[in-house]
Amino acid sequence: MTDAQMPLTVCFQDDALVVVDKPCGMLVHRSDIDAQETTFLLQTLRNQLNQSLFPVHRLDKATSGLVIFAFNRDVARTLSQAFEHGEVTKTYEAFVRGHTPQRLHIDHALRDEVDSKGRKIKNGTKREASTELRTVTSWTVPEPVDRYPEARYSHVQLQPITGRYRQLRRHVKHISHPILGDVRYGKGTHNRFIAERLGTRRLWLHASQVVFRHPLTAEPLPISSAIPDDFLRMRAWLDDVSSG
Repeated sequence: MTDAQMPLTVCFQDDALVVVDKPCGMLVHRSDIDAQETTFLLQTLRNQLNQSLFPVHRLDKATSGLVIFAFNRDVARTLSQAFEHGEVTKTYEAFVRGHTPQRLHIDHALRDEVDSKGRKIKNGTKREASTELRTVTSWTVPEPVDRYPEARYSHVQLQPITGRYRQLRRHVKHISHPILGDVRYGKGTHNRFIAERLGTRRLWLHASQVVFRHPLTAEPLPISSAIPDDFLRMRAWLDDVSSG
């Protein structure tokens, strides 16, 4: 059975909504950017649950983790408004290049890169964007990479305060700590080094937790996903090879 055929992991479900753990490499829904793709989270989950679904938000194709769908339009509208008003707290796990500060507030405006239909644009409007970063662990790998005699990496947690297109990936690039495996905003030498050592090619970014008020009861609803197995392997490898 292929990954696309494996049942999706449902992290929360009731009569109003469902939260699912999206695999890395799967689109949430059809997009002009990846017109050749034939497998989508929306369709796969709809078939698995045998229910109509209404998307609330999305993740990049390369990002894994929590995605929320509603079972009716009213709930979808309420949840979408909560996202727009900054009433949803999202936490992401990421492995990045370099040793990051223990805590950092990133305030850096970003230009629109796509229009409302996901089509690429040039010289888009510049919009306010901010992200909170917290370092979990940092490592030094005593192997030469690029022009340096050793490699430095960190496991960070990221919380986007705003919701701009590819905000986290662009913000950590801005502070010179790009996410490992990021073919657009990262560094190829480090991406290849990690892929060769781990035997895994992916964007090392995972949406691990979401907290919002339930659209019907208004009660706080914290939902978490399990840390992916490849993230656990990455941590174990870094612990093993790190010089401290």
